[in-house]
Amino acid sequence: MDTQNPSAPARAQSRLAGNKHPNRQSHSGSNVGGLVHDHTRHTTRFTVIGNHLAQHPELSLLAIGLATHIQSLPQSARVDIKSLAARFTEGATRIAAALRELETHGYLRRERVRTSAGRIITRTISCNQPGRSRSHAGDEPVPPAHAPRKKKAPRKPLPGVPQPSYPSPTLLQTATDLLADLRRTDPRLLLSACDTDHLAPGVAAWLERDLGPTAVRHALTSDLPSEPIHRPAALLAHRLTAQLPPPPPFRAPAAPPAVRVQYAMTNCDGCDRGFRGPKGSRCRDCRAEPTPDLTEAA
Repeated sequence: MDTQNPSAPARAQSRLAGNKHPNRQSHSGSNVGGLVHDHTRHTTRFTVIGNHLAQHPELSLLAIGLATHIQSLPQSARVDIKSLAARFTEGATRIAAALRELETHGYLRRERVRTSAGRIITRTISCNQPGRSRSHAGDEPVPPAHAPRKKKAPRKPLPGVPQPSYPSPTLLQTATDLLADLRRTDPRLLLSACDTDHLAPGVAAWLERDLGPTAVRHALTSDLPSEPIHRPAALLAHRLTAQLPPPPPFRAPAAPPAVRVQYAMTNCDGCDRGFRGPKGSRCRDCRAEPTPDLTEAA
């Protein structure tokens, strides 16, 4: 009588009996053709691969082999196209196509994440059972570059600013330098070149009204809100318009100083004394004496 092997578990027989894969057939004799397994149990350096991958009905053989290789690699291994093409002989084009197959069927995911240091990196996630993925905490996910982004609403144009009466190049350059320096007072007031060109005439209008750069800078940077300033140029444009000081009072131009004529030396017609004056005139003393009445003398 034959003796049964007590070490063979009974449930293993039922599991094998219930495996009805079409490629599996019972082999009752050595004369049956087809596949015969010669298995040795792995104890180290092995990877468990599901039959859903190994016998996938839609994946190419290259994709199945590439997924098997990727699942056998350790964490942080490089699985980009360039690295895989350097490892295998299939070339970058075929490897890229196989990777796309695995992405389509859920065996691979590519995610762009922002690390705690602020860098954006690309992470490849290998799924040994698609549909049962776990979330990866610790990094902030970033929308993929190819994902459609929502269109931003068009930004409203900046409010108008006062215009100077005489926009001289020197005045506008002073206004531009003042605006570019505002970020030193408050980093939130960092302006683009386009915003600076828009605001410079408004600052020039202030400078034109007898205000120095220090006074204008104080008016633009004092009592700023404590919350973040999302559009500093709009805030400054509002202040330049709403707080524009009145023009200075009109001042009549001063009269030009009197021109003193310098005469050459001449002789007085009355006393023949030399003095400075028009030729044929009298000196101061002779002009003070009364002029004789020639009629009475006659």
